Parts: sequence; C-alpha cells; structure tokens
Amino acid sequence: MRDRTILVTGAAGFIGFHLCNLLLDEGMTVVGVDSLNDYYDPTLKTDRNEKLIRKNNYIFSHSHVEEQGALQALFEAYKPDIVVHLAAQAGVRYSIENPRAYTQANLMGTFELLEAMRAHPPKHALLASTSSAYGANTTMPYRETDQTDHQMSYYAATKKATEAMAHSYAHLFDLPITMFRFFTVYGPWGRPDMAPYLFTSAILKREPIKVFNHGDMQRDFTFVTDLVRGIRLLMDVTPARPKDGIVPTGDSLSPVAPWRIVNIGNGETVRLLDFIEAIETASGRKADKRMLPIQPGDVPTTWADTTLLRKLTGFKPETNATDGVKAYVDWHIQYYDDR
Repeated sequence: MRDRTILVTGAAGFIGFHLCNLLLDEGMTVVGVDSLNDYYDPTLKTDRNEKLIRKNNYIFSHSHVEEQGALQALFEAYKPDIVVHLAAQAGVRYSIENPRAYTQANLMGTFELLEAMRAHPPKHALLASTSSAYGANTTMPYRETDQTDHQMSYYAATKKATEAMAHSYAHLFDLPITMFRFFTVYGPWGRPDMAPYLFTSAILKREPIKVFNHGDMQRDFTFVTDLVRGIRLLMDVTPARPKDGIVPTGDSLSPVAPWRIVNIGNGETVRLLDFIEAIETASGRKADKRMLPIQPGDVPTTWADTTLLRKLTGFKPETNATDGVKAYVDWHIQYYDDR
C-alpha cells in the first residue's frame, strides 16, 4: 500500500481529515478533493486542510465533486489505485430546509465519481453511506442484510440512492465497491453542527442545551479514529463477484456484483443523557437542559451489528464514550481558546 495513490473526496471534512492523516502517515500518496464550502465554519475546514498540506505526498484539489468533468480530470492525471468517497452534503435537519443541496452533492456528486471510475477503474472504491439508511427499522442491532426501504429524511434517501447507483455500476462495469454505513461519528476536529460541539460549546458558555425527544435517545457513538481505522482495513478487503451467485450467510455481498455494505459502529448504544453527563464530567460544568420533542426526520435509536466488519478485518471499534468525549472536549477547549 505504501506506493499506492489514494483519492479521497471530502478530504478537508471531519472524517476525511482523519483518514488522510492515517493514510499519509502510512506513506501513501493522497489526492484530496474538497470544495471547502460554507455549510459550517470554513475556517475549521481550511485549518484541517492546512495541516494536511504540510505533510509529504498530499496533493489537494479545490473542486466540487458534482462539477461535470472535475473528477474525470483528476482520475486522468493521477490514476488512483483506491478511491474513498466521503464528500457529501451532510445533516438530517438541513435536508428539510435545502434538499437541492443534497441532490447536487450526494446524487450528482456520486454520479460524477461513478462515471470517472467507469473511465479509469480503480482497484477498489469505498463509498460512504449512513446509518440513517436503516430509517424506520426497529429490529436492532442493525444488520447489513436488513431491508432498508423506509428512510426518514431526504438526506438518508439520497445516501440510500447512492448505494443503489453504486451497485448498478459495480454490476455493469465490474467495479469493486464497498459501501460503509457510519454510526454517529464524533471526536477531535468534529463538525460544529453536530451534538458534541453544540453541547460542549453551550455547557462551557453556561448556556442551555436542547435535548430532543426529552432525552429518550440512544446512539451508537463511534470515535473517529476507530472509524477511519475500519475504513483503512476495508481498503484491503476487495469484494469479488460471487461464483454462481452464492453469498456466504451473513455477508452483504451482492449475488450479481463485486459490491457489499459494511457497518462501522461501536456496536453498542449510549443514552444521550449519559453522553451529556460525560461532557459535563470532562468539562467540569453542569448542563442546563431544555427538553424538547423529537425532530422531524430523526430516529430514537441507532445500533450497529459489527459482526461483518470483524469477520472481514478482525477489527471492532471499542473506544468508550467516556474516553472519546474527554478527547473531544480537551481538543474543543484548546482549539477554540487558541482562535
């Protein structure tokens, strides 16, 4: 892998930044693509990107993945061995306000990527989906083989659509593709529109926090370094079209394409109120909680079955919420005090 070139879209994003760091530290060449848009504070994105630029073997392209031909040009120039597609318009609630942004970034961006890979096939492509694809499912933990037809937000619908789009290209053009579904990722350099930032910032400023569904929420919180380690290990597990359409029990491999879905989560649930308590402990301050109803598009619980991830890679994320939250709060205090 040391001599390979990896193309990472969304490289200056929260997850992309951590993944690029990991790949660069292993000696790989990384072509990072990011639009550096203003969905949230672009200073955070540029600060992440500047750290990457200072490393050897990092090539940055300031591009929109949905721009026609932009990814084609990068594939022609660098001929990446492996692709990790993280660029997307994120956020469940914002998808209610601005669904067009999700259509452009998520659907058209993925289409442009698939067309670039059709013209210049990589050895393996890994595309980000989301635990939100499980939607209204109530049987838990979520398994990759579960039916997922009832998404609860337009964000989730676009990500589920990218799974189907990728499957069609894998089948038609024999492109090896792994889709991975994230579960509530948090950690240093996290997005300011997500709960860890919102809670920590408010608690430190002694401002009230909004606790939706009256605190009756459970999440499979996944620490970001665990997540990117899972992605890195999956890079080495290239799916192959099964002979005679026979798929091993419990595997999400397609019977007609070199394509599979893998959950990357901690494999356990944490009550939202316990997560807030961990922030209180790490910050040394109490939260002023304002209990509110559940928001449209949200689900009360997420929980990943990580059996397939462990079977494929031998890895299971295990950073507990106490340690992960402390790492996040320590970074938050240092980063925002220094600005």
